Amino acid sequence: MAGNSIGQVFKVSIFGESHGLAIGALIDGCPAGLDIDEDFIQYHLDRRKPGQSIITTQRKESDKAQILSGVFEGKSLGTPICLLINNTDAKSQDYVEMKNIFRPSHADYTYEAKYGVRDYRGGGRASARATAASVAAGAIAQLLLKKSGLTITAYVQQIGKIKLKKKYSELDLNLVDSTLVRCPDAIVAQQMQEEILRAKEEGDSLGGVIHCVIKNVPIGLGEPIFDKLQADLAKAIFSINAVHGFEYGSGFAGSELKGSEHNDAFEMSGDKPFTKTNFSGGIQGGISNGMEIYFSVAFKPTATIGKQQSTINSEGEEVLLEAKGRHDPCVLPRAVPIVEAMTAIVLADFHLRNKLSRV
Repeated sequence: MAGNSIGQVFKVSIFGESHGLAIGALIDGCPAGLDIDEDFIQYHLDRRKPGQSIITTQRKESDKAQILSGVFEGKSLGTPICLLINNTDAKSQDYVEMKNIFRPSHADYTYEAKYGVRDYRGGGRASARATAASVAAGAIAQLLLKKSGLTITAYVQQIGKIKLKKKYSELDLNLVDSTLVRCPDAIVAQQMQEEILRAKEEGDSLGGVIHCVIKNVPIGLGEPIFDKLQADLAKAIFSINAVHGFEYGSGFAGSELKGSEHNDAFEMSGDKPFTKTNFSGGIQGGISNGMEIYFSVAFKPTATIGKQQSTINSEGEEVLLEAKGRHDPCVLPRAVPIVEAMTAIVLADFHLRNKLSRV
């Protein structure tokens, strides 16, 4: 199976299945001498881990990351860093009755059709469980980026039809983790929480939108043709389970404007140029221009629901499915640190590529 790695200089490979012994990540290309703060890594894993509130899956995993290599006395060695996270609360028996059934909107059919074999327990390799490994690797990427002052903040902007209409510049992004849904507006967050609980009670699920903002971005990240910064960000974000859409800057709304309305005019601020508006989302010609980068990510409703659905099994027979197992009625609150992690991995890679691009 190909496609388990991302990055060229800061390269991250993830491994493991939902109900296997463990999941993990291997980071190749992290520079030597970086302070590796294990508490910082665990903080981000705790934000993603299951069982953290009444609106998430009740699977209980400590998600404690073990560093097996590449770090000595708290500093990176420049050698591959291996991170391991044990699976301790898998309940594989929940999936035995469904092992030959193709669950609607899951990867069951495509995996079996492509590989001829699949791990049916919790979705196996297709499970969002693997994103814990990405979050651990992303935390190390963030430690690298913090040295340059760059910050990445994501938050829940919409769940179902409940939408936070304020722009990110109008919000206190320090309040993201103050609500269970990770929306920095307490009133809207309460409405979102109630909407999730209603869907959960009905045996249904909800999708939504996560917004992400990157501040203090250096100029020059990205390449002009096939490695455009926005293209690599989109690729990384689309690796996250349930992601169905990505737009940066003005996105689709920008297509409604005229050029005279949409163009970002330059002016000087001291000895540095900046743009009066930022419809470009901080990226022009595939390269960061020093302005804030912002993008939105659309997530589909969680595919596993408690309601009865019609589908087929591996013999092509029509069957009725009432899914079992422990699942999030809405993935967005736990997906916020995943979006931040994948963003950090891309930016860390481009940061290191920049260092190699000039003599």
